[in-house]
Order: sequence, then structure tokens, then C-alpha cells
Amino acid sequence: MTTTVTSKNMVSIPAAVAKECGIRPGCKLEWSVVEGNDCLRVRVVPDRATLAERLYGKGRHVAHGRDLIAELDDEREADGATG
Repeated sequence: MTTTVTSKNMVSIPAAVAKECGIRPGCKLEWSVVEGNDCLRVRVVPDRATLAERLYGKGRHVAHGRDLIAELDDEREADGATG
């Protein structure tokens, strides 16, 4: 797919690429030059909601049935009592 850069350095993202990459109006793109050649790299910068969604439930298998915050509080208390 080929697009043309306008006089204001703007480009249109082909609809198929936008759909495949989840690019919607308001999405942020990060541009960088690939060293050693004439290529560009474009990365879709995930918004906070997407990042939170990706993290949701991570670590659940590690802490099954445990209250990690309470354990951390107890550990800090014990360190303060002995130090």
C-alpha cells in the first residue's frame, strides 16, 4: 500500500492497516527512523485504558488466596520493629 505525504507532512493511513492495528481517531502514533536504512517505524501508543485492560488479572495465579498488601504491611512492620 502506498500513500502520499501532503505539503503539511500529513499522511492517510490505509483503512485496512488502521483496522488491523486498531487505529482510531485520537490514537497516538510514535514515529522513529530505523538506523542504517531509509525505513520508518510507526508504533501505536496504547492509551491508559488499553494498558489497564492488558494488566487486569495479571499475577492472579501467583497470589491466589493471599492478601499481598497485608503481607507487605506485616513485612514492613516487622522490619521497622527490628531495625
